[in-house]
Amino acid sequence: MDVQFLASIAPIVRDADAARSFYRDTLGLTFEGIAGDYLFTHELEGTKHFGLWPLSEAAHACFGTTDWPADIPIPQASIEFEVADVAAAAAELEAKGYRLIHEARTEPWSQITARLLSPEGLLVAVCYTPSFHALGGN
Repeated sequence: MDVQFLASIAPIVRDADAARSFYRDTLGLTFEGIAGDYLFTHELEGTKHFGLWPLSEAAHACFGTTDWPADIPIPQASIEFEVADVAAAAAELEAKGYRLIHEARTEPWSQITARLLSPEGLLVAVCYTPSFHALGGN
């Protein structure tokens, strides 16, 4: 697997108001984007994307329902690793014994993702994000 860069990190939040207050008001981060309750920025140096992802939206992205399944540990954060070939990366993870939450698929925001839980409970995606490659950018 050829990881190209860290594409995104997003704490998965149960209390969106408390998270917004901490990251925006206490730490002073600015968020130029919003999608539902999901706040994000592409302007935080050192990462391509930082967001506050409500658990209900993470559950919907992974399972198609707003409830996280009781038999799967609730993740604390989402981290995404950009790869050239998501399907090949997903197959490599499965070949190494990891259970995917879902196979490679295209999200409504055009990103291709495959997700799994890491041993420490992070929601990990191998992904390809077209907008990060537009106009030859990384």
